[in-house]
Amino acid sequence: MSHRPIAAILLAAGKGTRMKSDLHKVLHPIAGRPMLLHLIDSVARAGAARTVVVVGAGREQIEAAVAPLGIETALQAEQLGTAHAALQARAALTGFDGTVIVCFGDTPFLRAETIAAMTARLDAADAPRIVMLGFRPDDAKAYGRILARGDGTIVKMVEYKDASEDERAVDLCNSGVTAIRAADLWPLLDRVGNDNAAGEYYLPDIVTLALADGDRAVVVETDADEVIGINSRAELAYAERRWQDARRLQAMAGGATLIAPETVWFAYDTKLGRDVTIEPNVVFGPGVRVADGATIRAFSHVEGAELHEGVEAGPYARLRPGAVLKAGAKVGNFVEVKNAVLGEGAKANHLTYLGDAEVGAGANVGAGTITCNYDGFFKYRTRIGAGAFIGSNSALVAPVAIGDGAIVGAGSVVTNDVEDGALALARGRQEIRKGWAERFRRTMQARKAAK
Repeated sequence: MSHRPIAAILLAAGKGTRMKSDLHKVLHPIAGRPMLLHLIDSVARAGAARTVVVVGAGREQIEAAVAPLGIETALQAEQLGTAHAALQARAALTGFDGTVIVCFGDTPFLRAETIAAMTARLDAADAPRIVMLGFRPDDAKAYGRILARGDGTIVKMVEYKDASEDERAVDLCNSGVTAIRAADLWPLLDRVGNDNAAGEYYLPDIVTLALADGDRAVVVETDADEVIGINSRAELAYAERRWQDARRLQAMAGGATLIAPETVWFAYDTKLGRDVTIEPNVVFGPGVRVADGATIRAFSHVEGAELHEGVEAGPYARLRPGAVLKAGAKVGNFVEVKNAVLGEGAKANHLTYLGDAEVGAGANVGAGTITCNYDGFFKYRTRIGAGAFIGSNSALVAPVAIGDGAIVGAGSVVTNDVEDGALALARGRQEIRKGWAERFRRTMQARKAAK
């Protein structure tokens, strides 16, 4: 990392019209997290002491997203170009004397290691005035071009609209990521003009000005996918696939078994232990922790949940925020758990809803059981004691407590607490009327024939 303090300017003032969305482009999620927050995390890990997000269109959305992180914003009231956007951060960085990293808010995969390489290059013995991050895509499209010597010294930078045919044939492209000392940045930005095909103030023009001053600018190269810009739904989907592919490899390298890796979808913060087995078509939302030896069976959805050692969940399980499955617990097919704790070895194997509940160690919850936790206004808790047995198709109307070792007979609607070791039966008495069914059928068939 650089010995100089680092500040980051993240440009996010554009409208992102190609996304065709009411949600600001940089807030579209990758792996359950807005792409801008991915980038903020990277610059933080690179050591950025200050981060300023330049906002414009949709500023309220971005401000709301970054405020909890203590990130400052600066307003670009008119979108006049990238140099003009970067200049809007000057007031927020008044008095800052260090290295500034400027990049676009829609580049979520920029790595802390790459930022570190750029800052180290800026501090190298030959003391370049500016370091740019370049890449070589398969299709250079309309990216700005970097003309550089073999040692990385930049000869010229040019936007695609202003480039000649020979310049457009160059495959080294400008990512927009720039490293420069604050003392150099503001004077150069003040000098940038807009005499170009688009009539905009371009950030790369600071390189042109530095070269005209007799200073050096250099390029550091990285993989094209690291600096992919996301401007459309198709590009967002590509970015998601790229992230997921990398995360799946990481999961398997860490000791997890993915039966069909391409069908498993992780969130940005999913944590997996060793010897975890994940069957096909499992989806993780944010906030999941899975301990060693757990198994998540096919077609399960897990979000905000904690699975301890040896847990088994699914197939077709839904674990919602606040679900905690202690060691050896098991939830089976079509079981939903929300804000509930299942103790060690507890089981709910079929067709069950457990919400706002505590299930004791070794308890067994039968098929079709639900905790009735909501009265339309408030939520209430259900407690099921250790070793209790809840018969199939029971409704536990909260607030209610089932004691340790108690049994609830199948089909019961329990509204009062059940003491330890007791049997609770709360259902209508069965009545049998011999011959009634046959008489009923004859009567109804006669009525149907008469019509």
